Order: sequence, then structure tokens, then C-alpha cells
Amino acid sequence: MTTAPASRARHRLGVHSRRVADAGLLGRLPAPTGALAWVRDGAGLVGWGEAARFEVSGPDRFAAADRWWREFTAALEVRDEVGVPGSGPVAFVSLAFADRPGHSVLVVPEVVAGVRDGEAWVTTIGGRPGAHGGPRDTALPGVTEVRPVRRPSSVRYTDGRFPVPAYREAVRAAVARMRAGELAKVVLAHDVLAVADSPIDERFVLEGLARRYQGCWVYAVDGLVGATPELLLRRSGAVVDSRVLAGTTWPRAGVPDDDLAAALLASGKDLAEHEYAVRSLTDALRPFCAAMSVDGPSVLRLPNVSHLSSDVVGTLSGTPSLLRLGEALHPTAAVGGTPRAAAVAVIEELEGMDRGRYAGPVGWVDGNGDGELGVALRCARVEGRTARLFAGCGLVADSDPDAEVREAHAKTQPLREALEGP
Repeated sequence: MTTAPASRARHRLGVHSRRVADAGLLGRLPAPTGALAWVRDGAGLVGWGEAARFEVSGPDRFAAADRWWREFTAALEVRDEVGVPGSGPVAFVSLAFADRPGHSVLVVPEVVAGVRDGEAWVTTIGGRPGAHGGPRDTALPGVTEVRPVRRPSSVRYTDGRFPVPAYREAVRAAVARMRAGELAKVVLAHDVLAVADSPIDERFVLEGLARRYQGCWVYAVDGLVGATPELLLRRSGAVVDSRVLAGTTWPRAGVPDDDLAAALLASGKDLAEHEYAVRSLTDALRPFCAAMSVDGPSVLRLPNVSHLSSDVVGTLSGTPSLLRLGEALHPTAAVGGTPRAAAVAVIEELEGMDRGRYAGPVGWVDGNGDGELGVALRCARVEGRTARLFAGCGLVADSDPDAEVREAHAKTQPLREALEGP
């Protein structure tokens, strides 16, 4: 575990959030290399620099992260002129899928730019209390030099740690277990390596994802870059909401999109998979809520796939933080399976790879415990010239291994397009 550098720990850090005039802020920021991001439809948060960092592994990662964040924010001197979720102190969050080996991280940026409901602001984190200098327009403190965004001239693909042939056989084995009654649903994933001719610029990937998948939450945290259509949980005061996705189809030559959507809504296999996911989330969230409603399923259409989608909204009966709620919900049946313990054991056995932070919670949390956590899907772990792409499929007893391979391939399309460019 690591925290703020010693030079900053000697005094309390100051935090200052101020409004800026331009509501198009996120669309034209000259973000430097290594920017942190959580953006959807031109709204959200972008951060850079590092005022503090916390790393943790193991089954208590949610509780440890929540405890560290509470202690860190309690020692800050905050001047928040905006007063909305996402202003004031913010940490970008990316938590491991599995208890072990698992590597999770919270990063507190030095500068955050935010847009919410047409209102824009900039937050600076660091410096001594009262030293809240900086401009009141869209110029950004701490950004002195920005390198041009780089596009690779070539990208090639090769097998990852769990290639397609092994994935197909794992799906076959999982289906046999479900037909034998060992479990009802499991989500299995595989990976693909993309190797570029030069170091991959995360900003280029983010720009491509944001342009093509505007209805998704585009994110970047500590080298994990992606565009997720699935919101695990949003907390805003006493209100929590989630968007559950499970059940998928993808474009086919000669088949109209409306026909594909109708077939998805009529598919017993996909409806069963979706119901498992909704039930697992509502069962985990219900103990924290005084009231709850579910709207769905409907069909969410994306450029590469369509999903069955349901929205869950709840009113909290207490004041659990976003990270504590995330601990209760993760992993839902949408990324793990049901029963949860049996599904996680099958994933560990049949995949045989460390998912890292793929399919774990990703997003941001503020000083009030509000924030947003998506499920880290449609993502890649970027390291130098290499990006490790992940894709997974929800399996039930009626799943066909060849169809699941095709679905997984369709789910890698967003990252392939973003890496290769227009």
C-alpha cells in the first residue's frame, strides 16, 4: 500500500473546486499523457497528476480502500464553491475482480475537470491550505506541457493467456456443469494481445472510444482503458441506481436491427441470463434500501452489440459509502454468475488466468462517499506497446460454445477500432 509522498504528508493538503464558464470543457482539454477519465456523453470527470495513491490486494480491498479514503479526506482542507457530486476531493477507483492475486488502486489527481448537468468546474488538490491559486477560466493549473496524441501506424493481434481454442473448451465444460445442476450461470472470459509498432497512447484510445460509444462510460485508471455500457452503482446522497446488462446479440448480415432486438426479447436463454443478473444485484442491494424499483428489460443498442438492459433505483435507509455498497454487490451475476461462490470457483478453475481489474468496479468516489462505479468491461490493460484486451460472455445451460466465441469476438470490436483508429 502507498499513500501521498512524504513531502506532502508533512502538512494538510488544500482542495479547491471553482466553477468555470465553458460547459464544453471535457471535449477540448489538452489532456497530458496518463490522464484519468470517467466520461459519458460529454459529461463526467477527467484528472491528471497524482496527489496521492493507495494500492491494496486481497479480499478486504473494498473495506481497506474505503477506510483509507475516509482517513485521507478527513485530513484535507476543502474549499468547494460548486457543491455537486464530483466536486471537492475525488479519487479515481479501479478494483480487482478476484480476491487473489488481485491488485486494486485509488488515484487522487492533482487536477480534476468536471462537467455535470451543463455546469463545469476545475478542482486542484495539493499545496498548503489557503494556497488556492490558479485561473478561473479553462486554463488548467499544473499542465505546462502537453505532448501531441500519437496514433500507432500498425497493430497486430496474438493469443493472450487464455486463447480462443481453450476458451471454447472451457465454455463446453461450464455448460456441462450447468446441465448437471452444479450452478445456474457463469461468466467466462478470454484475452487477446494487441501489439503496436510504438508505445500506445491511452489518449488516442480514449478519444476513439468516446467518439464511437457515446452511450457508454469511457474510463481510464492506472493503465486500464475502456468503454463500459454497464453501471454497477451510482450513489448520490440517499439515491442509488444501477444499469444491469445481461443477454446479448450482435449484428448479422441481412438481419434488420429491429428483428435482432425482437429475437433478443423473446429468447428464453437470454431472458434467463438477464434475470439471474438482476436478481443478484437486487438481492445484494435490498438490505441497504428502504425502497427499490426495477424497470426492464429493454434492449440497449450499441454499434457492436445489443444487450438486454434493466434499470434499478433504490432509496438508502442508512449512509453506506459507494465503496461499501460496491463490496456488497461485486461480483454480480452479470460478471460472475450464480450462485456467486460456485461461479467464482468455476471461473478460477476453468479460466486459469488472472483477470486483474477486468470486470471489477471502476469509476470515482468523492469526499461525501458519492460517486459512480461501472463494471470494467470492453477494456484493455495498456503497458508500453502492448494492450491486453478482455472479453467475456454469460453462460447458461443452453449456451453454444461456438456462438459464445463469436459474441466474445464482437465484444472486442470497440478496443480494436479504438487502437487502430478511423
